[in-house]
Amino acid sequence: MSWLRRPKWWSVLLTLVGALLFVRLGVWQLHRADYKDGLLRRYAAAAAAPVQRFDDVVDHLPPDTYPRVRVHGHYLAGRVYLLDNPMHDERGGIEVYAPFLPDGHRRLLLVDLGFLPGNGSGRMPLPPPLPDGPTTLQGLYQPSPGHGLEMGGNALARQSRWPKSTIYLDMKQVAADLRHVLFPRLLVLDPDPAIAYVRRHRLDFGAMTPARHRAYAFQWFTFAVVAVVIFLVLHRRKRPTRRRHDEST
Repeated sequence: MSWLRRPKWWSVLLTLVGALLFVRLGVWQLHRADYKDGLLRRYAAAAAAPVQRFDDVVDHLPPDTYPRVRVHGHYLAGRVYLLDNPMHDERGGIEVYAPFLPDGHRRLLLVDLGFLPGNGSGRMPLPPPLPDGPTTLQGLYQPSPGHGLEMGGNALARQSRWPKSTIYLDMKQVAADLRHVLFPRLLVLDPDPAIAYVRRHRLDFGAMTPARHRAYAFQWFTFAVVAVVIFLVLHRRKRPTRRRHDEST
């Protein structure tokens, strides 16, 4: 390559390491996107899978599976949590959770009752009363949604009246508030057109969706190309300039 100057060894090494690192990060992002696509496919299939007994799967649950279960027990009277940040439409609303004690267990199961739409007034809607006595529930047993940076500390510990509201669903904080051990996952109930709640089975990745991972992968690959281009530009030979001399007579 006569158009390139001979580079210093450290510049070659630096460019090579940087480009390989960027490519490696891009490939990792693609792998994460493929992994989450697989989770979404399995989750979509789980919503239509046959119902299993809760006791049959709770202690023998393979990772990255979302069994559809049926469980018998009763709700804890008056214990309701309102998640005050979901936006299913322009009216806003709340996601409602309640602790449930399955028959034959000491741990509580946190149940996602569904989304309760607002009326556009800005006021928080009030959830319907919980069923009294023995109840049978059916839905997907899945991980709780992640939560971001918690500003202001534990809001549940500062409230004494029910229902309690929060903008994050932290399973550890809920367990501490109830002074009871929780199952590690929550039950997302199946849709029911006869109730006021809107129930949509969905797997929440937060901001890091498969599409976001692929966007980051493209960004890292672009950085790798830019690193190589910068190296070539900096080591390009400069063409000699021809000087014109005026001849005096």
